[in-house]
Amino acid sequence: MRALLFGLLMLVAACATPPAPAPDASGDSLDAIARDYVALILEIGEREPGYVDAYYGPPAWQEAAKANPRTVPQLIQGAASLTNRLEAVSTVGAEREVVQRRKYLLAHVSAAAARLRMLSGETMSFADEAEALFGVRPELRPLTDYDAVLAEIDALLPGPGSLTDRFTAFKSQYVIPRDRLQPVFDAAIAECRARTVRRIGLPADESFTMAFVSDKPWSGYNYYQGGSKSKIEINADLPIYTERAIDLGCHEGYPGHHVYNALLEKTFVTERGWVEMSVYPLFSPMSFVAEGSANYGIDLAFPGDEGTAFERAVLFPLAGLDPSTADRKAQLGRLTRRLARAEYTIADAYLAGRIGREEAQTLLGKYTLAEPARAAQRLRFIDTYRSYIINYGLGRDVVQAWVERQGPDRWDAMETLLASQILPADLVQ
Repeated sequence: MRALLFGLLMLVAACATPPAPAPDASGDSLDAIARDYVALILEIGEREPGYVDAYYGPPAWQEAAKANPRTVPQLIQGAASLTNRLEAVSTVGAEREVVQRRKYLLAHVSAAAARLRMLSGETMSFADEAEALFGVRPELRPLTDYDAVLAEIDALLPGPGSLTDRFTAFKSQYVIPRDRLQPVFDAAIAECRARTVRRIGLPADESFTMAFVSDKPWSGYNYYQGGSKSKIEINADLPIYTERAIDLGCHEGYPGHHVYNALLEKTFVTERGWVEMSVYPLFSPMSFVAEGSANYGIDLAFPGDEGTAFERAVLFPLAGLDPSTADRKAQLGRLTRRLARAEYTIADAYLAGRIGREEAQTLLGKYTLAEPARAAQRLRFIDTYRSYIINYGLGRDVVQAWVERQGPDRWDAMETLLASQILPADLVQ
């Protein structure tokens, strides 16, 4: 089997012109380590369903992982061996991209080792876990820090009842009727794509399919298939507001996950033969960049009031909705965005067992203004993905700050990020 895998890799590598590998005195190389890294990730995926978010390398490698996956203790040893091999490889005098490649592999092997320790029973605090898996340590602010934002929202929505009830009642004016979801999403995604392709060069054959699904802990998901193709699913269990059509069209599609994965495949797997990028481990620094750039991509594609203007001109008519209070909806959206990190503090207390499920759901309702069904769905997401939640709000803010430091052409900086092995640690420097 090892001979078969090596032969397949050589066939893939023959179609690419990668930079010269960086060998050490023992003859090891980043290419060889990358092959074994892919095997490690695929085998972890056999021990934890959902851990491998995407894979588009040789099918035989995946079949080998399914046929004979190592045990978790053996995989922990395998990760330690990869770390030792990476540390032994010298990149002195190597191209900048090769130096970054070694750094990228080290960070991702470290995250894989942390996930394996969690699978073996190790527990970490919320912040420790987030840092170990995603490479960034979140700040956990007291919930009282968000009370001033709630007061501003309260002033915009005066009247009887709880603030959450008033907020939900106001937003109900902007629910897309179920029989109009398809045309509204089609229009939103087409606009997200049009704004992206004017500024970022995409593979000529890129495309995706979309379906509405139910009974999921998330609101949308991109399953990258390889070959510049994605399958995007939208959860229609709960009411979907007009702005979410834009949000999900950008986040899951353009310039979000679909574009990110397509550019990584083109830049690294197709053009350089760097096989480590053919696999996407969900609990890794890659997700911080992926989710952060996907969320920032909404602001990039629809800066300022352009999202509200597009809703008013295109989406409201398609949905049959009244646009008269669209500006107040946008104002509320800007305020609720400032509440995003309250969720981290709640998740920290809940996952550590300091508060129970009922209290966590109540606090999510209060500090994210989610009605009970939506708060329950979000708590289900936290149960499933734990500290992964930092990748959205904190990831967006870190990506935005990095992009804006690069100069006035934000689209150019975004394309650089999406087609790179830049790590979260690089973004915060």
